[in-house]
This record gives sequence, structure tokens and C-alpha cells, in this order.
Amino acid sequence: MKITVIGGGPGGLYFSILLKKAMPDCVIDVYERNRADDSFGFGVVFSDETLSEFLTRDPESYELIRSRFAYWDELDVARDSETVRITGNGFCGCSRKTLLQLLQQRCSEEGVNLHFEANVDDLSRFADSDIIVAADGINSAIRDKFAADFGTEIELQSNRFVWMGSTRPLDAFTYFFRNTEHGAFVAHTYQYEEGMSTWIFETTDETWQKAGFNVTDEQDTIAKLQEFFKEELDGHGLISNRSHWRQFPVITNKRWNKDNIVLLGDAKATAHYSIGSGTKLAMECAIALADSVIKYKTDTQAVFEHYEKLRRNSVEMIQHAANVSLQWFEDMNRHIQHPFMQFAFSVMTRAKKVTFENLALRDPAFTQKVLTEFNSSIADSTPTTPAAFTPFSLRGMVIDNRIVMSPMEQYSAKDGVVTDWHLQHYGSRAIGGVGLIITEATAISPTGRITLGCPGIYSQEQTDSWKRVTSFIHENSSAKIAIQIGHSGRKGAVKFPWESNNEPIENAWGLLSASEISFNDKMPVPHEMTVEDMDIITSEFVTAAKNADAAGFDMIELQAHHGFLLASFLSPLTNARTDEFGGNIENRLKFPLKVFTEMRAVFPHEKPMSIRVSASDWAKGGITEEDVLTIARAFKKAGADIINVSTGLTVEHQKPAVGRMWQTPFSDMVRNEVNIPTITAGYIQDIDQINTILLNGRADLVALGKTLLLDPSFVRNAQAYESFKANKLDEVGVPQQYMSAISHHYPYIAGQRKSLENMKKALKPATHKK
Repeated sequence: MKITVIGGGPGGLYFSILLKKAMPDCVIDVYERNRADDSFGFGVVFSDETLSEFLTRDPESYELIRSRFAYWDELDVARDSETVRITGNGFCGCSRKTLLQLLQQRCSEEGVNLHFEANVDDLSRFADSDIIVAADGINSAIRDKFAADFGTEIELQSNRFVWMGSTRPLDAFTYFFRNTEHGAFVAHTYQYEEGMSTWIFETTDETWQKAGFNVTDEQDTIAKLQEFFKEELDGHGLISNRSHWRQFPVITNKRWNKDNIVLLGDAKATAHYSIGSGTKLAMECAIALADSVIKYKTDTQAVFEHYEKLRRNSVEMIQHAANVSLQWFEDMNRHIQHPFMQFAFSVMTRAKKVTFENLALRDPAFTQKVLTEFNSSIADSTPTTPAAFTPFSLRGMVIDNRIVMSPMEQYSAKDGVVTDWHLQHYGSRAIGGVGLIITEATAISPTGRITLGCPGIYSQEQTDSWKRVTSFIHENSSAKIAIQIGHSGRKGAVKFPWESNNEPIENAWGLLSASEISFNDKMPVPHEMTVEDMDIITSEFVTAAKNADAAGFDMIELQAHHGFLLASFLSPLTNARTDEFGGNIENRLKFPLKVFTEMRAVFPHEKPMSIRVSASDWAKGGITEEDVLTIARAFKKAGADIINVSTGLTVEHQKPAVGRMWQTPFSDMVRNEVNIPTITAGYIQDIDQINTILLNGRADLVALGKTLLLDPSFVRNAQAYESFKANKLDEVGVPQQYMSAISHHYPYIAGQRKSLENMKKALKPATHKK
């Protein structure tokens, strides 16, 4: 069998070693355009987990790498004059040049043919090769030549970065953040061999422009960065090696092979350096490709299918984590304003994979510092109170904890009147310990309902039925309850979701919207609202606000998300008006803002109001970040106390990027750019995620939807899990009727947690420290 590898980076070399070792008769040729001793960049990083994989695959390579790496267990976060150390991380740094030399040595030992200064621009010379491995890096000529076949997509990110070195010794991987007159910079730094450390400097494009950098002027770059990081460099200088400023390209490929060509390493997929996964990704994919060739040999299609089966999901997961981390650094000016421990915690949890509990198992002293700082400004909290169980105030309303029940349609009202179903639905979650309940969307009129089963707040009977629910909650729990008031707009008069998806009912009423744009081809075209329509709708919202107060609600949330009536004015995808209510965001805001302002005027001053908005339409041409920030600032000025940040469902052709805690970045943006409290939601499933979101400052309240549908006692279980007030169980808010169960429940849940923590500790990779 004959294999040709184009590109002599770590991925191509490691693949060649593993395959030749397993199949000695296989002829493998590696073609590298540079010289054997050329290397660009300084150090590379591997985790203990990756090193363990190397050990099992090729002990000889592992021992060579291990003999030449710098190991650290500590990670430092430094901001200007403040520093905190986090232990238990387990990483090593190795010179990229040394790594290449070691892998070249192993290739020679196994009989791989290495060809240097051998640029390949014509693959026809390898017509007799069974497989051609394109491992020629980020700027892969092979991938670019067949980009349409591979389905290549390259998205250039906005931040600027430059890769440099220094003789400054470091005993930990360190993030040095530095505020300058131009803006914030960060240096990602680590020692990779004795006397040498890597320094990757990064900043926003705006700050880079203000500081007057030039892409290729290395001396000017060194002079400026040495001045900015004078204290951190501690008398040591910076060293360049083709150190030009770049912007990171996120590269994906829908297909990893064409004919007998297969992609490997950065040619296939890039992972941002902030999670140290570029070389790791290439070498782990090299393992999978070698395994696939060993299994299927010359059956190239089977080889490539197996390769993708082994690695596609893992690569996409790593890329997703890397992109989330990348985004954090693109927004670092937003995060750097936080108190220091919160900021350091945000650095550590930026990619969402690491949580409060992960860090507490590694370094409990650090997480306690984070928790102590968080609780220091909260009345009635102790330094050890879990973030989720701290109180939160909005005007005259005090919520016992930060866990919110998200609005979830029940479709169980009769002529807009809530029933016994709603009493048990909301009442059980209140007794279950939820801090704030937000009702399902409640209509301002019969034609404002989504379905015939949706509740209303436009009649006395409806108001009285809601009063029954709020009275039960106030009499039997400490929970607060808010009503979400809205109008369905162009998404109204549809069948129940278990009957069909967004299909109109028979004898549907006429629909209203900002413009004559139907939600889908099954739904009727709505009537474009006139000024007179707006006046009528506004008055109905005002009446609903008065009824909400009479019904005993503690708070109102105005529905302006998911493409419903008010949201249809905010998004350019649903607002094509040419009058004063269309066009720029200031015009599109006018009607929703008028509704909110007039409701706020009649709702008691001591009771808070929220507005729920969609911060992304997940569709081309949709609402922008700038639009969302303008919307948030306008409602804050109008008296909104908190903003419930949601996304999507504006248009049917949306393509959301769904995942755990997937909507928190939008809440983060609104909270920390506009300086207003926020509620976040979206696949949040456990108390650890809730605590992590709160502690890194992405939201002030966390809403659970489907998580609470089948587990009304989620909060009680979470209290037991956290041993919250374990010595004062009479203060946790459990009704007297259920108190006798607590003494059994707390130890049981604590035992489950202990078992889980022991399992996590047992699964932690062994240290590879020399």
C-alpha cells in the first residue's frame, strides 16, 4: 500500500509513525515545503489526557516528548496588579520545533520517507498512491483547490493576535490581562522549555487600530507590547519569528475526503489557540485516520467513512468549545470590568465545559474566593451561600433565590380562564421552591391568543381565576409570580401543538402584525397594523396591566420575543414598513416602547416590570447586536427593571445553534453592555450550570423550562444537593406538611453527590509530571 502525506506538521508525521509501525510494508512518503529545521510559532500545549493517549499509541514518541517538555499544574489569571492561581490543571508545553524534530526522528526510525523543501502543487505525480493525506495546514493548497468538493467554509474572526516568544521564565500557564489607554490586551503565556516561553498577544480590532499597530512591522510590535507588558515581562524582551498580526480563521469542511484525498489537521478544521487544541486535534485525528487505514486498508471509502465516524462529532464539539472561548476573548472588554475574582472565574469557565463544580474539585480554595466575593455585597448571605440561593431584589419585590420558572404554554385554559390544571401547575412549582414563576403567555384579547387553550387577562372572570392561583402561591410558599402579557400577532389562531405545527384553526380570526408577512405558507397573511390599530392594542395592554395588579401578580413581563405582535415590529425580518414605525431600529421600537411606557404608568411603582426580547433571529438579515443593545437601553430608560433575553422563533427558516446554556451569551451581552439585570434560559439543566452562569456574571436570574415540567421539586433537590442551610432546615422554605421528609432527603442527595464526585476524581487522567 502506498500513502502520500502532503505536509510535515505534527498531524502528518504522527499519522505516518502510527501507520508505518502497524503496517511495516506500507510505503509512506511525507512532503514538506519547508526545511527540516524550520518552525513557525514557539510552543504547543498538551493536556494529561492527550499525553495518556500518546503513551498508549506510541510509547517511544511519548517518552521523547516527555523528556523535552515543561509541565505545570497551575494556571494564573492576572489583571494589571492582581493575580490569582488555580491548581489542578495538568498541562505540558513543548517547543513546536522540538516536537517536529522528535516526530521526524520517529518517522526515520520506523522507515517513513521524509522529503523537505518539496513543495507540491500538482497531485498528478501521485497517481499511484492509494491515499493522499492533505495535512498542509491552515492555508492548505489542496483544500483550497477542491474547496467546492470539500464544502469548505472559512470565517475570519475580528480579534487580532500575534505569536511571540520570550526568555521570561513562568511556573504556570498565565493569562496576563492589561488595560491600556487604547483598550484591553491579553497575553496567553506558558513556558515550553527551560529559558523559553510562548507569548500570544490578543486584542480587539478597535484597540489594535487605536494603538497604531502594523501587520508586518515586527520591531514596532515588539516595542509597543514590551511597553504595555513591561511589568509582566519583568525585564525580559520579546522574540519574533515571522510574528505578524493575524486574524483567526475558523475552518470547517462538510466533507473530509474527495476521491482518494483526505484532510487532516488544520486543513480540515481549526480550533482556537485559547483552548490549546490545534496540535492536539491534529494528532488525535491522525490516530483515528491511522486506525481506519489499518482496519480497511485499500478500501478508501470505508477508510474515510470510518475516520469521520470516529472523529466528526469530537472535532465539532472541540470546535464549538473553541469558538465559544474565542468569542469570550472577542468580548473581553465586556468581561474585564467585573470584580477580579468574578473576572478570573469567567476566564476559567468561558468555554462552558468547565463549571463551578469542576473547579471546586481541582481547587476548592479558588472557588471559595469566587463565592465569597459574590456574596460580599448581598444582604442575608454568608460567604458559603450557593449563588443560586442568594436573594435578588427588583423594586419592592425580593426573590428568595435566583431560579425562575420560564413561561411554558399549557394550552389548558377554557375561554381564556385558567383552571385547576393551572393551580396545580404553578402551585406545585411554588411549593417546590422556585424563586420566581413567570406564567405562560397571557393574552390581552380573544384575538391575541396563540391557541384556543391560551389564557387571557381581559375579563373579570379571567382576573378572578388568576387571583385564585396567585393567592394560593402567596399563602403557601415564599415564591413570587409574574404574568407574561402579550399578543400573538401573526402567530395566532393556530391548532394545539400536539395536533400540528403552526397550522391555522378552522374559522381563524384575522391576524395583526407589523407588516403583511405570514409566518409560513400555511398561515394567513396578517393585516398590517394602522395607527388606529396600535391605539386599540395599547389600550388593551393597559387594561391587562391593571387586571394583573388586581389579580395579585408581583410583576409583569411584557412579551416582545419569538415573533409575536410586539416582536414583529422589532425585527427587520418581520417589519417592512416605510412609515415612522419601520426602517431603523429607533422607528421599529416606537410602538413596543409606547405599549411598555403606558403599562408602566398604570402598574404600581413598587412592582417591577420585565420585557422579554429575542436577541437573535438565527436567520440572515435578522436583528443585529447593535439593534438589541439599542432596544435594551430604550426599555431600561422607560423603566424596565430586568430584561428576559431569549432568541429565535421569529421566522420558520431559522437555524439556531442549540446546545447547553446556548442562550447565555446573549444575556451576557445585554447585562454587561447595558448594565441592566437579565434573565437567561436555554437548555440549563442542573444546579451547577445555574451557579456557574450567576458567578461569571452572565445573568442575574436563571430560567428553567422543560427541566421543571417533569420535576417540580428541582429546587428542593438542588437545595439538598448543595446542603443549603443543612443546619437550619426550618429556614429553607419547605411547607410544614413536607418538613418531615427533609431529614431523610438531605443525606440521601448528599450521598449521591459524593458518589458522583468520587467517580469524577477517579476518571481524572493521571499526571505526567516528570
